[in-house]
Amino acid sequence: MNSVLQAAKADFPSAFDLQPRPDYDQEVQDVADYVLNFNIQSTDAWNTARLCLMDTLGCGLLALKFPECTKYLGPLVEGTVVPNGARVPGTDYRLDPVKAAWDIGCIIRWLDYNDTWLAAEWGHPSDNLGAILAVADHLSQVQIAQGNEPFTIRDVLECMIMAHEIQGIISLENAFHRIGLCHVLLVRVASAAVVTKLMGGGREEIMAAVSQAWVDGSALNTYRHDPNLGTRKSWAAGDATSRAVRLADMSVRGEMGIPCALTAPRSGFYDVFLNHDNSSHPFNEDEDRTLMFPQGYGSYVMENTLFKLSHSAEFHAQTAIEAAVLLSPDVKKRLSEIASIQVSTHNAAMRLLSMNGALLNPVDRYRCIQYMVAVSLVFGGVSPEHCRDRFHEEHSVLDELRSKINLVELDEYTEGYYDPEKRSMANAVQVFFNDGSSTQKIAIEYPVGHRCRRAEGVPLLEEKFRSNLSTCFTEERCTEIMNLCANQAQLEATPVNEFMGLFAL
Repeated sequence: MNSVLQAAKADFPSAFDLQPRPDYDQEVQDVADYVLNFNIQSTDAWNTARLCLMDTLGCGLLALKFPECTKYLGPLVEGTVVPNGARVPGTDYRLDPVKAAWDIGCIIRWLDYNDTWLAAEWGHPSDNLGAILAVADHLSQVQIAQGNEPFTIRDVLECMIMAHEIQGIISLENAFHRIGLCHVLLVRVASAAVVTKLMGGGREEIMAAVSQAWVDGSALNTYRHDPNLGTRKSWAAGDATSRAVRLADMSVRGEMGIPCALTAPRSGFYDVFLNHDNSSHPFNEDEDRTLMFPQGYGSYVMENTLFKLSHSAEFHAQTAIEAAVLLSPDVKKRLSEIASIQVSTHNAAMRLLSMNGALLNPVDRYRCIQYMVAVSLVFGGVSPEHCRDRFHEEHSVLDELRSKINLVELDEYTEGYYDPEKRSMANAVQVFFNDGSSTQKIAIEYPVGHRCRRAEGVPLLEEKFRSNLSTCFTEERCTEIMNLCANQAQLEATPVNEFMGLFAL
């Protein structure tokens, strides 16, 4: 028999050999059961979700100042009218939920200023809000048109808590980036689960959507690292939420799921992506590698999410920026006298943010801890403007300082970073001058957006939110939104369509 034919017969057994469809993979069943049955009782989770909603929407509004972002927004066919279309905050667009999820997800993520989750895999769970808001707004308008009750913001917050949890728990001990995969896969999985429920899907439909999300596989992590670092990282999550909405819609319409999406021999996610020869593989070291789940789903991730409150910069650099800001008043007077700058950091920052070559675009600068420290020493903080090409070209001193920065990994900082009881983000900065003198060494273990500094961080979050609101709305509208968001009970009871109307132009 021809060898090609033999191989084909091995890959595609005859119909007589087909087996009954199995149950869904347990990992998929667990997600569906969590979304349908878990009762969120944590007051901390509900309150943090409210803060997260505010912060995430504010980040999206701020992104509208950047033409590099806004050129992608709006209907694919100009002039398209969508009945009961979902609103894109800060714009007059009313779009179908699939494109609305893309647009909302894009603006949320564009400046990399929204909340962060750091574990074996990192990511930004509030990315899921693109899908949640698009679907909830559209369906609320449909329900009102049919004489039914709309969704409320409490429904949105519940979906946020659950999407945070799904993405975050899978991230705890599974480092997708170490095998070249992008974490937005988890945004697609989490969003698919919660928006299928919003669309009225039951257990079967949720499992179908989640299984389809896994079968889609993963984008490569190529665009998140030098020399290919670029703006795809700013719209990738929007793309993932958009796909999640499409898969959820198809599943609710009756599209069959894929029970062995993860475990199918040779063609399932595990065998395709995880079970290959790699001595430093970050997943289960058993012969058949699978995802690891150190704990079940609850409300842990939302309770412990990290906010970027003072500085628009990659989260691993946040405490280094805080330290540099404290040194800035004295150092910026002596820039020409600087001999060297030492930044003590942790392993994740060493791997992700240490860049010594030319910084060719805003994303390069945003992801370079040396650049962030230099900007902070000179200007007392970091904003999105500090990463733009024109700013970089006008301030050559920043590259001069960057060349004098030495990064040193401290074992204690790395241990604290990976310790589940601490989840610290320690960095320290010290400046040395030509005359032999030096500044004090400023070490900061937890960034201001960390849970252990929540009381200190909330006023900063509210200030950031109001500032971002003011980029789009009148003072009267800003005050109306702020007052509503400050009242947990009133906000939760607000219909989604009314809430989204406040953010529309």
